[in-house]
Amino acid sequence: MTFPTSRYVIVTGTDTGVGKTITTAALVVALEARGMSVAVVKPVQTGLATGEPTDVEEVTRLTGLTDVHQFVALDAPLAPSAAARFEQVELPWQEDWLPFIDELEADVVLIEGAGGLLVPLDGFGRTLVDLADTLDAEFVVVGRERLGALNHFALTVEHIREQGHDAHLVLGSCSPEPDPAAVANLIDLPLVTGLRIEGSLPEGAGLLSRETFRTQAPSWFTLP
Repeated sequence: MTFPTSRYVIVTGTDTGVGKTITTAALVVALEARGMSVAVVKPVQTGLATGEPTDVEEVTRLTGLTDVHQFVALDAPLAPSAAARFEQVELPWQEDWLPFIDELEADVVLIEGAGGLLVPLDGFGRTLVDLADTLDAEFVVVGRERLGALNHFALTVEHIREQGHDAHLVLGSCSPEPDPAAVANLIDLPLVTGLRIEGSLPEGAGLLSRETFRTQAPSWFTLP
């Protein structure tokens, strides 16, 4: 894996539930192993009513990192704009987050989105692409290995490139016994996106102990 070439790396998904948070945690460990300091930002977290840990809590649990930050927390398990409407609150604008992000002193700031690339994240309807434009960020695109991945990855990468940003492909949860579609995608994903797969996380990685996770995570990425 050749990134990061910029200070800000946005972790987005081809869909919800594809492994963005575990990938973010694994990137923390891999970057730290290369001697870099890392901070993690989750601008908007939804679904708190489910009682599950927040994404930044999961990152801390798996990595031990304490330089983690969450700006908005909503109970409804919906996209941020829908959750805000449901709870009758207003999402802050990205301008409200940017000064804080800019002041983080880490070598690399990982910013985890909510859902996919074009999900609105603030009260003005702006997305991760708008945030990337402001920060001159690059993207890690996380998706499933299964049937349907080609189209989801291709559409996401195409839009990122059209906006002038770099993208890196990561498979968020890989079965130890991949089906034929998953095996074929290892060949076809680079063909349809023009990008090599730079990370593959094993299924169940988020269930590992912190010690095991920190030991194994760097090996899940293709490091130069």
